Amino acid sequence: MPCRLKYYSLIGFVSLSACSLHTPEIQTLCLRDEIGNYIIKWETNPPLEGVMTLYVSDTPGRFDKSAPVSDTDIREGITRYVTNDNITRKYFLLSFNDKYAETVAARFVPMDSVPNFRDLGGYASYGNKKKIRWGKVFRSGKIERLSPRDSIKLNKLGIKTIIDLRTEEEQAASPASHTARIIHIPVSNGKWDGILARIDEGRARKGDGVVFMQDLYIQYVEEEKEQFGKALAVFEEKDNYPVAISCSLGKDRVGFLTALLLAALDIPEEVILNDYLATNDFLRLNRFNARVQGLDPDAQQTLTVILSANPAFLDLAFRKIKKEYGSVKEYLTNELHFSEYGQNKLKEILLF
Repeated sequence: MPCRLKYYSLIGFVSLSACSLHTPEIQTLCLRDEIGNYIIKWETNPPLEGVMTLYVSDTPGRFDKSAPVSDTDIREGITRYVTNDNITRKYFLLSFNDKYAETVAARFVPMDSVPNFRDLGGYASYGNKKKIRWGKVFRSGKIERLSPRDSIKLNKLGIKTIIDLRTEEEQAASPASHTARIIHIPVSNGKWDGILARIDEGRARKGDGVVFMQDLYIQYVEEEKEQFGKALAVFEEKDNYPVAISCSLGKDRVGFLTALLLAALDIPEEVILNDYLATNDFLRLNRFNARVQGLDPDAQQTLTVILSANPAFLDLAFRKIKKEYGSVKEYLTNELHFSEYGQNKLKEILLF
């Protein structure tokens, strides 16, 4: 898997906030190389000297301090963890001079049959006061027809609940397949079949894709409030975790719900937007290659637009929310009935 440095330069770093004048800011990053080894990077401000001790675990938050993996000069800023295990996901604890510590993992989880599978862990709230726990919430495309290896991977992640946002028709055509509890909360994907038909029949015109996506996101804000509210309520129950949010591509319905969830956790909008855009790095669209063949330029442009994450669409939804309802928080509370109590409970579960 190629390193996605552009994406991670925007949102892959997570920082340890300063709790005193003498506490450094520490930024960490975890990537996987093309053969599955982990590359772990860090920066400290002000620069530190000494030793970074690395610990590894299959479970986030549980590290055996008696068994360090390696020691590295802090000034090097990089180390590598070599593994032949591409099934079990690894989490890392970086300890700087046994005084400052940071947990990190690779955000993207490569799957054979599940598109766009990512961990929401590590994102920092406003002021870097708290971060989202790793291994608690994942976002992905549809979880169906799992390869044997993917089935093992999902079991090892310990996922207890899958929120499937696909319509009844989509679910019937491709039933979700996993041992986890699957909660169906159908959200309309707009006139998806209609626009695909126009593309295939050569009737798509320049701008059709943009209009379709704009209408879709406004529909999420105005017409799907009850469904998104139901989905957010799932996160109030501690026993539901770890949770995976799923739709067809893990792009639009999952993208909008993820944005609302991150907003409820006080994650800055810039970070929310960059997480949304990361779909463009990790969503494999080769399944649509056959459909592209022979299309005219307008149809190709339309298909590209509806299959991509465009910041203008999520921004349109947020601007609509703020104009009509005052703020995202007021929208969550008053329209989605995700109460202040529920939001505080969410923070207690997910932030540390």
